[in-house]
Amino acid sequence: MKPHELSISEAASLIAKKKLSPVELVSSVLDRVQEVDQKVGAYSLLLAEQARDEARQAERKIMAGDPVQAVHGIPIALKDLIDVAGLPTSASSRVQDGHIARTTASVAIKLQNAGAVITGKTHTHEFAFGLTTPQTGNPWNLEHMPGGSSGGSAAVVAYGGALAALGTDTGGSIRVPAALCGVVGLKPTRGRVSLEGVFPLAASLDHVGPITRTVRDAALMFEMLAPAEEVGTAGADTPNDDLSGLRVGVPVNFFYDRLDPEIDLVLRDLQKSLADAGAELVEISVPLTETIMPSQWGIMLPESAFVHRENIRVRPDSFGEDVRLLLETGSLLPASDYLLAKQAQARLQSAWSRMFVHVDALIVPTVPTVAARRDQDTFTWPDGVVESVVEAYVRLNAGANLTGLPALTVPAGMHSSGLPFGVQFIGSLRSEQMLLRLGQVVETVTGEWFRLAQPGLNNASASKWSGNP
Repeated sequence: MKPHELSISEAASLIAKKKLSPVELVSSVLDRVQEVDQKVGAYSLLLAEQARDEARQAERKIMAGDPVQAVHGIPIALKDLIDVAGLPTSASSRVQDGHIARTTASVAIKLQNAGAVITGKTHTHEFAFGLTTPQTGNPWNLEHMPGGSSGGSAAVVAYGGALAALGTDTGGSIRVPAALCGVVGLKPTRGRVSLEGVFPLAASLDHVGPITRTVRDAALMFEMLAPAEEVGTAGADTPNDDLSGLRVGVPVNFFYDRLDPEIDLVLRDLQKSLADAGAELVEISVPLTETIMPSQWGIMLPESAFVHRENIRVRPDSFGEDVRLLLETGSLLPASDYLLAKQAQARLQSAWSRMFVHVDALIVPTVPTVAARRDQDTFTWPDGVVESVVEAYVRLNAGANLTGLPALTVPAGMHSSGLPFGVQFIGSLRSEQMLLRLGQVVETVTGEWFRLAQPGLNNASASKWSGNP
C-alpha cells in the first residue's frame, strides 16, 4: 500500500513508530495530486512547497523526540471557504479576486496545533451555493459530478490527494459529496465545531466538519475540532460492534420515497446487519417532513442574500448566473416569508426532539441516487416526477441542518453504474459518538472496497447508466 492510500490512524501509527516519515507521506500525496488532479480539478490552491516544508519540520520534531500530536505530519486539505492568514479564500468565485485572509479560522488553527500539514484549498460550488461543484469531477468517473458544495474536499480524499479534508454543510454539503465519492462525512451538532473564520452561506444552517476515508478517522477529526471538554472520547481506538440497547428508527415516510431500487435494497440489508449486531429496529413516522424543503429555501435564500447584499448590488456580473439568480431571489423575499420559515424550523426542531425520545438514531439514505452527469439538471423518477438534481440531493439532508442535529454518512455500496453511494445516520443533539459507533458497524459489514478511487477508470461501466433512477 502506498502512503497516500493510508487512513489517518494508520499513517499516524506508522509515523509515531518512526516507520513512516512525514516527508515520505506528504511527498506521496503530492505526487498523487500531480498525477490526477489536472483531470479531477479538486484543488483550487495547492500549497506544495509549504506542505513539504511543514513535513520536514514534522520529521525533525519526531527525530528530536518531541511529543507527537494527533495528526502530526498528516496531510489535510481545507474547503476554500476556510480562512488561513496570508492565503486567499476564493470561495471559487470571481467576487473574491484579490482577497487575502487576515486571520486563520478556528478549525484550521486546531488542525495546525495538532500537527497537520495543510496541503491546500479545495473547490466549492461558488460560495457553497450548490450541490454540484462544477469545477470538479467525480474521481470514480470524471463524466459525473462529485456532489457539493464540498465537492473538492470529498474528491481529494477519495483519490488520495489528502488523507482528510474539512467541508461545510448547509443543506447536505458535507454528506452529499462524501456519499457520491465513496468516503465518510460527519456533520456535527450545530455549534459543536466553531464557524469562526469560515465564510458563511446561511448563518443559522451552516456547519463545518470532517471528510475522511474511515469512520475511525472521522471520530479522530471530530475530537480535534470540537472543544475537548465536550467530547471526551468518541471511541476512535475502541470500535464496538455490539449495538445492544440502541433503537434505530426506520422511517416509513419521506426518506425512502423516490429512491434508487439498488440503494433501497442495500440499505434494507444494512438494517438487518444492525439488528444482527443487537440494535432494535423501530418503524417510525418522521414528523413535519412536508415543511423541510420550504423551510430550507425560505431560510437559506434570504440569509445568503444578506451575506452578499453589497456585492450583489454593486457587482452582480461577478457572480455565476445560477448563484446570482438565487441571491436576487433571496433579496426579494418578504420578511414575513422568512419569519414563517423560521417558525416552521422551530416546530420541526421541537417535533424531532420528541421523536428522538422513542429512537436513538435514524437510518436513511444519504442520496436518493448516485452522482448525476456533470451536464445533468434533473432526474426523472419511475412515477413520472421530474426533480432537479439539487432538490434530489438536498431533500434527504436538509432536516439535519434545520434541526441542528448531527448526521454521519458512511459508504454503503457500489451501484451497478460503477458509482458509490452512502447510508446516513441522524441522531439527537450531541450524539456523535453513537452515530460513529453505528458507522463503524456498517464499515465492518461493507469492508473497504471504496479505499481509493481511480479517476477516469470507471467510465465504461458508468456509461451504461442512463441517469434516470
